[in-house]
Amino acid sequence: MDDGTATAPVLSGRRWWLPSALAHELDPDAGRGRRPRRTARDWVVDFACFFAAVVVGVAASDTLHGDARVPDGLVVADQVLGALACGAVWLRRRHPVAVAVALSVVGLVSETAGGAEMIALFTLAVHRPFRYVAWVGGAQLAVLPLYYWLRPDPELPFLVSVTFVAVLTVAVIGWGMFVRSKRQLLLSLRDRARRAETEARLRAEQAQRLAREDIAREMHDVLAHRLTLLSVHAGALEFRPDAPRDEIARAAGVIRESAHEALQDLREIIGVLRAGDRDDAGRPQPTLASLDALVAESGEAGTKVTLDRHVTDPDTVPASVGRTAYRIVQEALTNARKHAPGAPVTVSVTGAPGDGLSVTVRNPEPERPAPPVPGSGQGLIGLTERAGLAGGRLEHGPSGDGGFEVRAWLPWAPTP
Repeated sequence: MDDGTATAPVLSGRRWWLPSALAHELDPDAGRGRRPRRTARDWVVDFACFFAAVVVGVAASDTLHGDARVPDGLVVADQVLGALACGAVWLRRRHPVAVAVALSVVGLVSETAGGAEMIALFTLAVHRPFRYVAWVGGAQLAVLPLYYWLRPDPELPFLVSVTFVAVLTVAVIGWGMFVRSKRQLLLSLRDRARRAETEARLRAEQAQRLAREDIAREMHDVLAHRLTLLSVHAGALEFRPDAPRDEIARAAGVIRESAHEALQDLREIIGVLRAGDRDDAGRPQPTLASLDALVAESGEAGTKVTLDRHVTDPDTVPASVGRTAYRIVQEALTNARKHAPGAPVTVSVTGAPGDGLSVTVRNPEPERPAPPVPGSGQGLIGLTERAGLAGGRLEHGPSGDGGFEVRAWLPWAPTP
């Protein structure tokens, strides 16, 4: 994914001093099918190259005029070809290969085209891969001895002339390749930055997705507990219409309070989902100390719960471990009310720093079979996953007396 947010602000005010080819690659809004337009820097560089080609051509023309061995007609033809070569400098950006090849041929018969020939070779090295430069530059180096043998320099020896132009040609090619490598490095850094932005965005989306899954687990645990209380008390009112007035009033109060709590929990969860992030600053999250309130709430719902807690230094229990232990007990009590109504439940919580926290919820065989409940087993799957995410483990299954038992262990690092 490439949205160009990192490069667009940079190019908005500095495009003028970048080469058009580089600015075209960096600009995410530039049409890939269009030719890049010259920037202000390109106009300055092109004019400077044209001026340098003209200066070299004039110097070569003066040398020709001073050489009595060269006929006047050849001097004129040489100057015409040199002028055309200087004009071709303005076309080298759009057609670097064609201009370089054409000026290499022209340079064989025209001394005044030498400056334009070198500029075209430099542009070819900047804008095209090395194989093009190797062919064109290699051909120029190969014909240098033949050129100076046919048209020797009147002031320099043959070997000096060939060596000087060969070194100059290699230097021009090397300079052009260096410029090309710098541009490619800049483009690779741009691509790397964009990939890093994309990966960061994907990691953020994944973290958000994991947070939403965590919220969904919280929704299941909380609402299942509240709705089970509603179901138990509503069922009691349905099957015992002749119950004493006090029991009916107490059951109705529990139903009203549970419905209110369920609506509040659902409203908070929906608010978090709409915001796209988890809001830990809302209602306080349950901890290990909240187990007393949970047991009392289950007792009010008609389930006899015995809490056996032996935790060394409970104030140092990590918040995530305490919250996970609370959710395990909450879901286990919910399952006990659904599948073993009326059976007493024993909750055992033991642990110490370095040994971990063990949670066991056990109920005996119910006196009467419970009606089937849709979706049975999903809560236990969620508990196993929750314990695994916390670095612990959870096991569940029938106990020896025909009841059911949930056993969990959660890591608790020693206090430093």
